[in-house]
Amino acid sequence: MKKWCLGIDIGGTSVKFGLFDMEGMLLRKWSIPTRTQECGKNILEDIASSLEKNLRIWGFEREQIAGAGVGVPGLVIEDGTVLHAENLGWDRIAVAEDLKRLTGIPIKVENDANLAALGEIWKGSGKNCHSMLFVTLGTGIGCGIVIDDKILSGVSGAAGEIGHMHVEDHMEKQCNCGKYGCLEQFASATGICWLGNQIMKNSSEDSILRGQEMSARIVFDAVRKQDLLAVRIAEKFGYYLGKALAASACIINPERIVIGGGVSRAGNIILDYVEKYYHKYAYPPCENVEFRLASLGSEAGIYGGARLMSQEKR
Repeated sequence: MKKWCLGIDIGGTSVKFGLFDMEGMLLRKWSIPTRTQECGKNILEDIASSLEKNLRIWGFEREQIAGAGVGVPGLVIEDGTVLHAENLGWDRIAVAEDLKRLTGIPIKVENDANLAALGEIWKGSGKNCHSMLFVTLGTGIGCGIVIDDKILSGVSGAAGEIGHMHVEDHMEKQCNCGKYGCLEQFASATGICWLGNQIMKNSSEDSILRGQEMSARIVFDAVRKQDLLAVRIAEKFGYYLGKALAASACIINPERIVIGGGVSRAGNIILDYVEKYYHKYAYPPCENVEFRLASLGSEAGIYGGARLMSQEKR
């Protein structure tokens, strides 16, 4: 009997599902709202119910499913227990165990950024390389590390949290993690807005950014028009992210660095600024890393979940 696998990506707004063959062809995809009310107590039951309903509609037997790889926006340890997922309202939930009991299929659980990295290296912009650093620039900064085709998770699931790498001593605003001067405060979408407002406040030069609500998109649109104030913001963004990636490369020595998330929709222009400072600070043996923009978009997590299970079954 031919086996199929599932990728499930649990986000704060929706849960995405993908049904794949073992070679990575996406056959079906769907999503449901994430019910985060009451500390997310209904999320796993909703997932199990949706799986049962859709597999029945499409004529798949439970025995045909090799398993599901599940991505969670939080800290995950090896046995599939989620230690904390703030956006879901979860604290120490045995997701792998509970979801296996509810669905009757094998479950593997990983951090969502790690699964997105695995998806990109399998079928996206990391294809044909074996060691990659994948960075997502959104409201915050996520990161997944793949070494020799395997996710690097760390003892408490915190490997790759470069968004909380300390990059600035003189920062009075507190990061969401409770510390000060984290990379996320300068290079995420919200960080770029903060940088832009600070630079604009301390400058009197004309700019098409003035009178607009600051966003990463309008900053890079203005950079394309050679707006000097926007260029200064982009330079500062590139400095912080490029320097942090150079420091990370000294530790993991990746073949490729892939950048995704909402900010990456600005296109290759962001790579110009990041690579400039990466090469300035990189240890020479790490300088030849290849930079690319992510290509799977919001589907990277479900691809990664499927890959987690297809690797498990080989």
